[in-house]
Amino acid sequence: MKVIINFLNEELARKYSEWPKIIETTLSKGAECQEIPPEAELGVTLGDDEYLQMLNREYRNIDRPTDVLSFALNEGEEDSSDEEMLLGDIVISVDRVLSQAQEYGHSETRELAYLAIHGLMHIMGYDHEKPEDKKEMRVAEEEVLRALGITREDIHDV
Repeated sequence: MKVIINFLNEELARKYSEWPKIIETTLSKGAECQEIPPEAELGVTLGDDEYLQMLNREYRNIDRPTDVLSFALNEGEEDSSDEEMLLGDIVISVDRVLSQAQEYGHSETRELAYLAIHGLMHIMGYDHEKPEDKKEMRVAEEEVLRALGITREDIHDV
């Protein structure tokens, strides 16, 4: 799977220049586990809380920042073309990666990897509105993180 990673601004790109490797490694393993074809393409943007709040307000009518948003391009549709398969976009809040890693007591690497795979699972149609759906989504997420050797106690890089 081709992963295109962008930063909201140059300051974030300089400060977190090692993060694209973590995201790409995580999403590649996620694509393997979910049997996503190699020609598939996914965009990832790293922004700040202000940017995520604006998107959350615009697309979900929720006026507060969030950690990750997913925008599936063909939600529920089968792509019948043999050309590249555009899956959609994931937007991750750098601010939330940092604060949630500290709050949950694990590494920034683990939090970033979790949010990336969480976003991918939403793109793939997983949800967590009902308890049984949440459990199914968590199992799929943890399968990818375990395959990468990333645990909640993780303190090393991918």
